[in-house]
Amino acid sequence: MKFTVLGSGSTGNAVLISSEKTNVLVDAGMSAREVMRRLFEMGVACGQLDGILVTHEHGDHIGGLRVLMSTADCPVYISRPTEDAYYDTRASGQNGDSESSKRRSALKHRTVEIESTREFCIGDIDFEPFSVPHDAVDNFGFVAKKEGVKVATLMDFGHISDLIKEKLRGCDAIVVESNHSRDMLRACSVYTWDLKQRIMSRTGHLSNEDLSDWLQGEFDGTARHIVLAHLSQRANEPHLARLMAETAITMRPPLFRAETKITISHHKRPTEWIEL
Repeated sequence: MKFTVLGSGSTGNAVLISSEKTNVLVDAGMSAREVMRRLFEMGVACGQLDGILVTHEHGDHIGGLRVLMSTADCPVYISRPTEDAYYDTRASGQNGDSESSKRRSALKHRTVEIESTREFCIGDIDFEPFSVPHDAVDNFGFVAKKEGVKVATLMDFGHISDLIKEKLRGCDAIVVESNHSRDMLRACSVYTWDLKQRIMSRTGHLSNEDLSDWLQGEFDGTARHIVLAHLSQRANEPHLARLMAETAITMRPPLFRAETKITISHHKRPTEWIEL
């Protein structure tokens, strides 16, 4: 199994998880054109996708889906609450009703209903979803599994719950949010105080500091790769996020040092393939 973060940040998120037989696109938050360009850059044509997995309804994770479906020839794996929220666009602007109709038409007879608490498979990859604390109707992370290899992916969550801690144990690779520096967020002149409170809340976004606390205190050291995702372009700095994560790993209490490589995802370009 291998994976690449095609892009991650407030402007759009997408991850590609592949085996020798299966290609799964996780979220489509960028424009359809950009998603297809980045897929092609990684050697996968849009027509080679076996499924598109949607984690939640926020635009930076699902914004390119409708247009992408005119090219992709695969089902969309989505929970019923998320699908309903995706269609409910009337509050988003003057074109809400027409956009809702377009979305329903694009997904008509194209969806596979999943549950955020029940395992499912796409091709030869098994997915174990789990709920994460975020202000979406049914947001989930998941562990993708094949032949004993486990890759966890989770973005958009405000704190590391006991369930998240449990699911991350024993994973070979983890794609995890490191959204903001608390000090940089507080000092950000562009964000309103209400937005800052939302981001910092327990159903908002995970900070560098929160991730570092987990890495130092409860990370089991199993994962050989950790990819930091969903970095804020206004309230974070990639070198800072990496430094904090790497420092936390070196300060873990276990006797044997974790041989974990930290990779930073970028909003403008894909990461290299990470093969397991």
